[in-house]
Amino acid sequence: MKKNQFTFILFFLSLSAWAKNPDFNWAKIYSEQLFSITEVMVTDVASPPVAARIYAYTNLAAYLAAKSDGQSSKAPDFLPHSLISKLENPRLEQKLSKEFIGIYAMLLVGEKVMPSGYLLQEKQANLKKWAIKAKILTKKNLEAHLRIAQEIATEVLEIAKKDGYIQLTALTRYTPSEAPGSWYPTPPAYLPAVEPEWRTMKTFFLPNLSDFDPLPMAPFDLNPGSSFRNQLDEVKATVSTLTTEQKLIASFWDCNPFAVEFSGHMAIGIKKISPGGHWIGITGIAAIQSNLDFLETAYIHALVGMTLHDSFVSCWKAKYDTNRIRPETIINEKLDPQWKPLLQTPPFPEYTSGHSVISTASARILTAYFGDNYSFVDTSELYFGLPERGFSSFNQAASEAAISRLYGGIHFRDAIENGVIQGEKIADYILDQTQLKRP
Repeated sequence: MKKNQFTFILFFLSLSAWAKNPDFNWAKIYSEQLFSITEVMVTDVASPPVAARIYAYTNLAAYLAAKSDGQSSKAPDFLPHSLISKLENPRLEQKLSKEFIGIYAMLLVGEKVMPSGYLLQEKQANLKKWAIKAKILTKKNLEAHLRIAQEIATEVLEIAKKDGYIQLTALTRYTPSEAPGSWYPTPPAYLPAVEPEWRTMKTFFLPNLSDFDPLPMAPFDLNPGSSFRNQLDEVKATVSTLTTEQKLIASFWDCNPFAVEFSGHMAIGIKKISPGGHWIGITGIAAIQSNLDFLETAYIHALVGMTLHDSFVSCWKAKYDTNRIRPETIINEKLDPQWKPLLQTPPFPEYTSGHSVISTASARILTAYFGDNYSFVDTSELYFGLPERGFSSFNQAASEAAISRLYGGIHFRDAIENGVIQGEKIADYILDQTQLKRP
């Protein structure tokens, strides 16, 4: 039996079990259905920024349905600036299920924003069958549910059409610079630069990207004693002296959808979750652990999704503003032609560290919502063959994600540390735009 078929059967059985319980675990149902979108992203090898965009719009659709009945909840409302300020808030009839409509709208948006989104049609069909069997809706009001879900999905998709994504292919193609210290494609696949014009994407919260630029990086200087040379030597030395635990940490937070292995002349893609997918997974774990209702679940997923999107836009601006070389390239060229990092170097410039930026930003949002010292077990990577890891707080997880890039040999220390500061600044600005307080 294929892995995806086995996963689906387990999911349908779990839905059937919940159907017998009048108190549905909507946080778990939501997370499982959202993971089906993640699976399609993995199939499509969605880049980290593209994956974050998908999470933003799919979860936004669910949130619009969730808040449509006007009931009070712990989840504060938010409007993330003019990009979605014109979204309407449909009010549902009491007999209609906002939960079904929200999840179905989420799947409809996912279907349209991913190349292989058609794979979600089977999920939609099975969700309808389950909802009728569970008496969440009836055959008589099914069409009313589907109509409203389609209206919400259409509204979200109309906004997505205007965020600049469609125009990316028409922008000037990226050509690596030949200046010393500039990024160049890395082994083993030497893939071209990923999303070099992502900075042109509209954000949900950040009004001026330049306000969130990172601190200056160390100038390219190979002379002994320079800041850059010290960091270069640190990367080389760190990878050669890694402990078993450090290697595990690096692998756990790898999240590189572009990883490949070569067997003779054949390149084999290794499917992995994106950095944003990892934090969406953590969001789901916390939602289930805290027994959130559907509105709260959709709210925190939408907020984290939009935070991820904005964080990647900001980080990608920094990457292509600086065009900084990766450790692997300069070490092979100047110090040791045989040296290899523990992790495969992803195909885009080095500064700042994307995982440092987005992990810090996500952790601060989650801390503001769930509280500090929130212990959880991160099972996000089990599906991809990695063991679970326990954390005492979201910030601890984010700190581990950040330093994992040094252990993996793919980032310099200032890209990590300044990336953390960049993520803090982004998250604090977003929190100031919501009713959540800074942690």
